[in-house]
Amino acid sequence: MDRQPFRFAHSAIGLWGEAVRDCVRQLSPVPESANLGFVYVTDLYANRVPEILAELREQTGVEQWTGSVGLGICGGNCEYLDESAIAVMLGEFPEESFQVFAPLADAELAAQHFGDFAVHDRPAYFALMHADGRNPDIARLIETTAAGLSSGFIAGGLSSSRFQALQVANGAVQGGVSGVMFNDKVNVLTRLTQGVTPIGPRHRVSSSQDNILINLDGRSALEVLYEDIGEILSRDLQRAAGYIFAALSIPGSDSRDYLVRNLIGADTTEGLVAINEIVPEQAEILFCRRDAQAAEQDMLNMLRDLQENLSVRPRGAVYYSCLGRGESLFGTKSAEVSLIQKMLDDIPLVGFFANGEISHDRLYSYTGVLTVFI
Repeated sequence: MDRQPFRFAHSAIGLWGEAVRDCVRQLSPVPESANLGFVYVTDLYANRVPEILAELREQTGVEQWTGSVGLGICGGNCEYLDESAIAVMLGEFPEESFQVFAPLADAELAAQHFGDFAVHDRPAYFALMHADGRNPDIARLIETTAAGLSSGFIAGGLSSSRFQALQVANGAVQGGVSGVMFNDKVNVLTRLTQGVTPIGPRHRVSSSQDNILINLDGRSALEVLYEDIGEILSRDLQRAAGYIFAALSIPGSDSRDYLVRNLIGADTTEGLVAINEIVPEQAEILFCRRDAQAAEQDMLNMLRDLQENLSVRPRGAVYYSCLGRGESLFGTKSAEVSLIQKMLDDIPLVGFFANGEISHDRLYSYTGVLTVFI
């Protein structure tokens, strides 16, 4: 197959029909070999997803589509948040190398029915996935889907919207997980970058109850938190809750891979700390802060690592970033995706700002997940 870059487009010119036509103009002429479309729309267009998809299918001739609604989306080196916008990319993949799926909504039924996933009689290797965070079974659905892939690896995000948290899987869908699976005919690389930085050492959870930290390293959890965050933030825990987070270390992973969770309460009488995650005893935990400089450095490290593993220029990329990142973390609109483009030499890129990010078989927060097609 010809290794030409994927065609992509993005537009925020106003009415949905005008934006679609603007994207089609940028995509033209559409390669005959284009066979999979990626589409991301801001939630101001959520009620128009079926019409947008129908128009894109008719105007491009591409039948297979995947994507999501997001409060914000990205295309090229532009980020669009709280405005009407569309981003589209047309991929060209080997015949019988991918399969759009929609939607899986029950983890146990998915495991029983599908087992190991297949794409045109070959084992499914990797998946790009969009998910509905309103489904209470979402974490298990992610794990179940990953377990059915030969690499065990997914990249994706939870749809984000004030209106309809829709996904695109050859139609407008919702309620579970959907996306596209690839077999080993498609070469990809994917990396994750964190949006927080540790402010203290790792602590062992000596005792806990559900999501409540009771003792860390044999001491009061709140006392340990106070010690790590310092005197000034300790005086105002409500202020600290928007700046300080708890991170659960993932066993067997490197020091950069951890699950960031929000602090949701503290009991100053009993010395307890509550987070929005069930915490098993003997787990490792560390406290982190939201830090633009550290987030940028971690992203640069991720991109350099990706560069070192690339032997050719990527044909295209999909990026899923947390709603807590973007301009609110990096300080300037489009600074986050501009950093990717600067490091990777302006590759075709689309994606969205998610309500949670998926990497490997886990649901993350405050991260960015980048997937490149080689």
